[in-house]
Amino acid sequence: MTRAAAPLVLAAHGSANPHYATVITTLASTVAAARPDVDVRIGYLDHGRPRLEDVAAAGSVVVPTLLTNGFHVHIDIPARAAELTTVTTAIGPDPRLALVLLDRLREAGWRGDRPVVVAGAGSADEQALDDVRRTARGLAELTGVRARAAFAGSGAPRLEASDDDAVVPYVIGPGRYATLIAGCGAPIVAAPLGAHPLLAEIIIDRYDSVIDEGFAPRSPHARVLAVRHR
Repeated sequence: MTRAAAPLVLAAHGSANPHYATVITTLASTVAAARPDVDVRIGYLDHGRPRLEDVAAAGSVVVPTLLTNGFHVHIDIPARAAELTTVTTAIGPDPRLALVLLDRLREAGWRGDRPVVVAGAGSADEQALDDVRRTARGLAELTGVRARAAFAGSGAPRLEASDDDAVVPYVIGPGRYATLIAGCGAPIVAAPLGAHPLLAEIIIDRYDSVIDEGFAPRSPHARVLAVRHR
């Protein structure tokens, strides 16, 4: 199947905060501008329209616009997608996300003089928690500064920032968890990742990895493809 024949669907979690949808729409627009040959769509899992099941038609490639590989990637999205659909891994973890976090920290006034807490939403899925920890390790390697993961929701350790910490949210946009993280009391709290150009680049790479491997799903159900990360 050619690149043009396979629609690209951004599967986004959704939020009651309307500014979250603005982030996802901007990401989709950036992807579409970079790949004008591809039909780029958005499908929400919650708090938004259109719903994923309304746009993830047969033959499409669904890219979970999520930062961890947990319940949504393994179960929820494949169950909602149409037959003969391929679901990639989430856009996180990915080495490039450390660069995004670093940009957000610097925008918030961090100068490498404080340890960093990478604050994830949390999950009951241990792999999803490990994905956040992996990103924190990547940020530590990139900056040479101590960085650890903590969680605003389910998962250990819980987010409890000290007066010495800089906190960077490992969430894409505004919403419940971004608000919880913003109120953690740390002297520096960065903004969510937002519609950073590197997120759009990762989305395109996830899609292209499917196409490059030859998109020809034979299962009568949506399949999840383990995409190689750069």
